[in-house]
Amino acid sequence: MACFIVSAAEAAVVSAVEKSVEKKELQEGIESRGAENVTKIPMSTKLKWLYNMLLGGTILLIFEHVWHGEIVPWFPFLTAMSNPEDAMEMLKEIATVGVSMAVSINVVWVIVCKVADSLVNRAVKDDARKNIA
Repeated sequence: MACFIVSAAEAAVVSAVEKSVEKKELQEGIESRGAENVTKIPMSTKLKWLYNMLLGGTILLIFEHVWHGEIVPWFPFLTAMSNPEDAMEMLKEIATVGVSMAVSINVVWVIVCKVADSLVNRAVKDDARKNIA
């Protein structure tokens, strides 16, 4: 019913953190784009990946809930908010399904970051071997 709220809230927080980290990286002189010798993927780029994953999932879930009539264009917007029994069920869904989906997205993001870092490290090592030979 409203499980997308957790991912949307996390996306908002991640966006704010990403902007802060990007600003800090720029102040420290770390260029996140256009660097010739990339030896490390900047954290701001990784956070942007997480934001995109969360936002994409949120948009798909909103579309699915609109499709099933759980979100309507009039107040209270969520059909579960119209009666207290449905509201309790909605809160339970947010706490269980919404949180588990957000955790799953974070786990996938961590795996993606680890794989990306290993690919970058492998490329750097290969370039170093080519330069030695």
